[in-house]
Amino acid sequence: MTKLVIRPLVAGEESLFDSMPDPLPQLRQVSYADGIAGGGYRPEHTWVALRAGRVIGRAAWLLPPGAVGAPWLERFDLAAEPEVGAGLLHTAHEALGGPQRYYAAMPAHWRRRPEILAVVTAPMTAARLAGLVERGERLRCSWTGTPLPTTAGRYTFRPATDAAEINAMVARISEPDVLTGKEIALAVGGVDLATDPLAWLKSPAGDWRIGIHAGKPVGLVGTAGDACYPLIAYLGLLDDAVRGELLAEAVKALAAGGAREVLADVDAHRVVVLAELERTGFRQLRSRVLFEPATSTQPGSADTHD
Repeated sequence: MTKLVIRPLVAGEESLFDSMPDPLPQLRQVSYADGIAGGGYRPEHTWVALRAGRVIGRAAWLLPPGAVGAPWLERFDLAAEPEVGAGLLHTAHEALGGPQRYYAAMPAHWRRRPEILAVVTAPMTAARLAGLVERGERLRCSWTGTPLPTTAGRYTFRPATDAAEINAMVARISEPDVLTGKEIALAVGGVDLATDPLAWLKSPAGDWRIGIHAGKPVGLVGTAGDACYPLIAYLGLLDDAVRGELLAEAVKALAAGGAREVLADVDAHRVVVLAELERTGFRQLRSRVLFEPATSTQPGSADTHD
């Protein structure tokens, strides 16, 4: 058998990484060339496995400029047996100072799509062989102009008064429904979006909407219209019944500002939240499965379902 070579890229070898056909072209993701240009991908954080000069495995760790955390595995593709992929990861881990988080991107509904499973089973198995453990899954959903459902009008809504009001409500919400960009906030800014969203979201307090019932606040939503895509960054409830109306209110506000698409991330195990998103017109766009080192002590790593 032809000798297997595992090594990092060197500057100027970007085309070598891209010489391996993209196994999941339907995924919306930053290209490797754009990542290099933006400084998030680096040759020394990118490893390939080659046989007879052909790339049969590739792994790229991402660390945006200014990030406070460690690089995470963002791209990992394998056209070989899982043991080759595990060897690639083991070798890279030694050079990187140990294993890091791996966010495995998948098309929507990947578990019930045999053609997708045929592509992702090998790298996921390789990740496990390399000592990474699956910790949870998050779904990205997209609204693209579907008419919003009629609401009962039980609640009224108003802008948040100031940061103090937002922080006071956040402190009362133990598990927000929607946290879009949670992974990036933690990896880049070291921010827990669930407990300190204003440390990451820089929009004015007036862009946050509060749901009111019988004179009392029952829900809070923070949107971001000037991010990469308009999104519902934070949705937290004190009364579950406000969920649908608060979602619709957030989408209306973003659409009024010109948004043609709105994104929202939800933990895959939150089936009630996902059902309400779908009722509001959101459709699953992709999934991200989190793998972590088996002995990880990174912040937010314990049972995060991230």
